[in-house]
Amino acid sequence: MKSGVMLWIERDATLIALAQPKAYDKGSGNCGRIGGKGDGCRPFISFFKTRGGGIYGDGIIDGQGGALMVGAGESWWQLARRAQTEGGNQNVPRLIQVDRAQDITFHGITLRNAPNFHVAMNRVEGATFWGVTIDTPADARNTDGIDPGASQDVTITHCNIRTGDDNVAIKAGTNGPVRYISIIDNYFGWGHGMSIGSEISSGVSDILVHGLTLEGTTSGLRIKSDVSRGGLVERVTYENVCLRNNRWPIYFDTRYDPQAHGDEIPVYRQIALRHVRGGDGALVMHGLDLAHPLEIELEDVRFAESATWQVENANVVGSGVWPPLRDGQGPVSSSVWEGCAKAFFKTPSKRTIGSVPQ
Repeated sequence: MKSGVMLWIERDATLIALAQPKAYDKGSGNCGRIGGKGDGCRPFISFFKTRGGGIYGDGIIDGQGGALMVGAGESWWQLARRAQTEGGNQNVPRLIQVDRAQDITFHGITLRNAPNFHVAMNRVEGATFWGVTIDTPADARNTDGIDPGASQDVTITHCNIRTGDDNVAIKAGTNGPVRYISIIDNYFGWGHGMSIGSEISSGVSDILVHGLTLEGTTSGLRIKSDVSRGGLVERVTYENVCLRNNRWPIYFDTRYDPQAHGDEIPVYRQIALRHVRGGDGALVMHGLDLAHPLEIELEDVRFAESATWQVENANVVGSGVWPPLRDGQGPVSSSVWEGCAKAFFKTPSKRTIGSVPQ
């Protein structure tokens, strides 16, 4: 893609990424194979040092992750799953990569069946995703929805995302911090949830998640890291969030890889949850140790009676919390589901994605 250029895909039109490893190969001949490294493929669509422009329209971009690769007896997804079981890294292409770009917009488009990440960002300043649909099977490995990495001033709104990995993952590895991210009025179906991490060594700050429904995601609100890739996560606010059918509706963990070694300490502070509703499941808040506790504020956070808190090394303050975090805390006055029931709805159709319930 070039600066200021818009790719427009009309309704009923589909742009198909052929499953041909040679077309994506970076010159090493590794694309479409398992190797010691996993960076052997170019993306299907690339924005590099561009300013302005983006992808628009009511059409579809299909990454063909489940189609058999040309000259091979397996698909991109099958290769990725085999790499997981046999060891090594899959060399498969991302659908869209946005690298060192500014003021990029995605509007109305449907992205589906990516071989790997659907949209990955690196050092982006200014990006808007409005009314985007991402739809990929739940068992398609490493098919993150939208990953703002080392980026700032990013808005994701009125989007419908279900995928085989993180629905959204905010990442800040050694390439730079992430800040000023707004995730507003979205619906997440299956996937691994609204994630921060696991790479956070450059720092994550000033994140707003408002009006989010997560239905059927394994994790719900998730911050994950460990001592090999940790850093500071601060000023993160989750408000007006509805969760259902999640194994871990809340999962704030500093030991993502229990076997990790290093001195990059994960520190989560000024994390606020307000007006959050959910069903059952494990509500996890694990700080690293007493010297590095989580700092969490809860206000009007209510789950089903069967939900269980698992809190270690955390300073948690708040009111209106159910089930109670401490003995002697009485039940909250309102129903767990009050104000949340209408947020649980069938996956919106392509033509109604812009009207996520408030």
